[in-house]
Amino acid sequence: MRTTVLTGARSALLAGPLVLAFFSGGYFDGPRVWAGLVAWALVAIVALAAGRPFPTSGPARLALAGLALLAVWTTLSLTWSPIAGTAYHDGQLVFLYLGTLLAAVGLLRGRALRAVEPAVAGSALIVIGYGLSERLLPWLLTFSHSISAEGRLEQPLTYWNAMGAVAAIGLVLCTHLAGEQTRPVRQRLVAAAAAAPLGVGLYCSFSRGALFACAAGLVALSVLNPTRSGLRAAGVTVASAVLAAACAAPFTGVTSLHGSLHTRDVQGTVTLVALIVIATAAVLIQRRFCQREHDGRLGTGRVGLPRHAGWIALAVVVAGFVLFLAVGARENSGGQLAANASRLTSLQSNRYDYWRVAWRAFRAEPLRGIGGGGWAVYWLRYRPINAGAQDAHSLYIQTAAELGVVGLALLATLFTGVALAARRAFATAPQLAAGPIAGVVVWAAHVTVDWDWEMPAVTLLAILLAGALLALCDVSSAGRTPPAEAARPTLQPA
Repeated sequence: MRTTVLTGARSALLAGPLVLAFFSGGYFDGPRVWAGLVAWALVAIVALAAGRPFPTSGPARLALAGLALLAVWTTLSLTWSPIAGTAYHDGQLVFLYLGTLLAAVGLLRGRALRAVEPAVAGSALIVIGYGLSERLLPWLLTFSHSISAEGRLEQPLTYWNAMGAVAAIGLVLCTHLAGEQTRPVRQRLVAAAAAAPLGVGLYCSFSRGALFACAAGLVALSVLNPTRSGLRAAGVTVASAVLAAACAAPFTGVTSLHGSLHTRDVQGTVTLVALIVIATAAVLIQRRFCQREHDGRLGTGRVGLPRHAGWIALAVVVAGFVLFLAVGARENSGGQLAANASRLTSLQSNRYDYWRVAWRAFRAEPLRGIGGGGWAVYWLRYRPINAGAQDAHSLYIQTAAELGVVGLALLATLFTGVALAARRAFATAPQLAAGPIAGVVVWAAHVTVDWDWEMPAVTLLAILLAGALLALCDVSSAGRTPPAEAARPTLQPA
């Protein structure tokens, strides 16, 4: 009975972000409240049924303490926020993340750790596949659309940049799964095939931030998993994603929902056939690689990297982001960018105006911030352009504005705990930890320029990956053998 209950709880935990995605990503009050109740019900199950329900390692406790205090501080900010109701809802959101992270650390033990990466990648594939389905089969499916999306990929999350972030996380995880030798060959082949639709989804979001975050995740993965099998798989998945996006790019009926129904029918059919061909080719190539690796005809060992490769990769990502911001800040933000591929040729954005107003708010209340939801009030008062916005489009900048130095310190505590746990987990089980670390890097890069924190269906994917790292850190701290290292399966061709 106990095993059945825990298995059901793990299934609910891993399926949670996917279910929430079909309720506008959990952005609105109702779905978010229900998700929070489920998360804390899972915590109760962990406390009652799990043998070791809560973490014992220092990094895991540090991360949970940081998130718990951030939840309390966010909720307390309703006492000084200009919009107390918004601050209360912000606090609810952080308590949802805290409950999910607690449940993840308690439930993701043993073989469940190996299920996290495929579950998150699978959720991303389903979400993106659903969004693409009406574009590939317009004669069969039609979804509702917001005017602001202007044809960009938005369903089911209802926000195109969030869809781009999900596609980026899924593509990076599939790249790792395809190259991980400890995985069954069938799973590696499915991951290779999934890269094609994920690549089209990433392109159809026209999200520059998601493209940058995906690149950051791939750079991190190349350092975390510098094996010959991993690099070959990366070549297959990235080439598949790029080729699939290139095939879809000329068809505006697919990428932007433009044109008559007949035109969209033809373009959707052509793109669907191209996706099937590309995915099949990726499977065949990856299957050939797996066979040759198994026979010993292809090397699978590590590729030599420069000393301090991790720090070099971090410097490259940070420098690229700084250049991204510097160039964009110099562009004229007076015009409106079109919602098509032309967006990818410019770094123009209203975000720089959002951030200037956030800086003004931070200077007004540097210690405690102006309170949850307060940035929206400042934007209405001091906005330099006639544009509506509820968020500063950056987790770090909005935290500084609304929760001050205290909020930033608590967020930094959470990140520090996860980073320390990731380091210990990677030292113990590099193959098992590399994918989740790269996935968290994608999310951490994207929240720099967007409001994924307010979109639970996106952030919960990162919470699950972080929870796996905290749980793996606990395993290594207790001196037990991680499941990835206990038994390396013999790879047999599918």
